[in-house]
Amino acid sequence: MEILNVIDPVIFRTYMLVLIRISIVLFMFPIFSSRVFPNMVKAALAMVVSLLLYTVVNIDLSRFPLTAASTGLLIVAEVMIGLTLGMCLRFFFASVQLAGQIVGFQMGFAMINVVDPQTGSNVSIMDQLGYWVCVVLFLSLNGHHIMFIAMIESFKLVPIGGFIFHNAIVTSMIGLGTELFLIALKIGAPVIVSLAFVSVGFGLVSKFSPQMNVMIVAFPLKIIAGLMLFGLTLQIILIITTDYVQGFKKLLLTLLYFAGGG
Repeated sequence: MEILNVIDPVIFRTYMLVLIRISIVLFMFPIFSSRVFPNMVKAALAMVVSLLLYTVVNIDLSRFPLTAASTGLLIVAEVMIGLTLGMCLRFFFASVQLAGQIVGFQMGFAMINVVDPQTGSNVSIMDQLGYWVCVVLFLSLNGHHIMFIAMIESFKLVPIGGFIFHNAIVTSMIGLGTELFLIALKIGAPVIVSLAFVSVGFGLVSKFSPQMNVMIVAFPLKIIAGLMLFGLTLQIILIITTDYVQGFKKLLLTLLYFAGGG
C-alpha cells in the first residue's frame, strides 16, 4: 500500500480524466472497436495513449467526479463525444459496404455471405472486400493520425463532461447520412450499369437462341465480369477515400467546436 503514497493525487486525477475520454473515443471508432482486437489490447492502447497525453493537455480538475451520479453524467457526456466522432467514420465505411453489397447482389452473390469478425453477423463477401480495402487505404493515408490529433484538440474545444448537443451536430449527421447513399452510388454505379448491360445481352441471346441454356452460361460470366469490374472500381475507392481523408480533420474539429458550445 506504500506505493499509493508515491502517486500524486493531482496527477492521478488528471490521468483518469484523460483516460476516460481517450478510452471511450477509441472504443467508438470503427477500426479500434473491432472484435478482432482483444479488449486487453484496446485497454492497454488507451492507457498508453493517455499516459502520453495527460501532461500536454489542459484539464480542469474541478470536473473530477466525486460521486456516483457525477461519474455517470461524465461518462455519458464522453460517450456522446465518442459517438459523434465515431459516426463520421462509420458513415463513410458504411457507404463502401453498401456499394459492395449492391454489386454482390447484381453478381448473384446474394446468398453468399461471410462472418464479419467485427460484429459476428453474416455479411456479403463483396461488402467485406470493399470495407477492408477502404480500411487499408484509410490507414495508409494516415487517417488514424487525424483521429489522434482530433482527440488531443478535443480537450481544448470540449471541456471534460461538457458535451453540448448542438443543432449543428444533428445537421451534420443528417448530411453525412445523405452522402452515404451518394458515395455508394459513385462507387458502385460503373459495376451496376455494366452488369445490367451483361444481363440485357444474355436476355437478347436467349431471345434469339432459345435452345441455349442462358442461366448456366450467364451465372459464371457475370461473376467473372463483376470481379474484374469491381477490381477496377478499387481505383474509385482510392480517390474517394483520399478526398474524404483530406477533409476528415476539418469535419472532426467542426463537430468538436459545436460539441463544446459553438
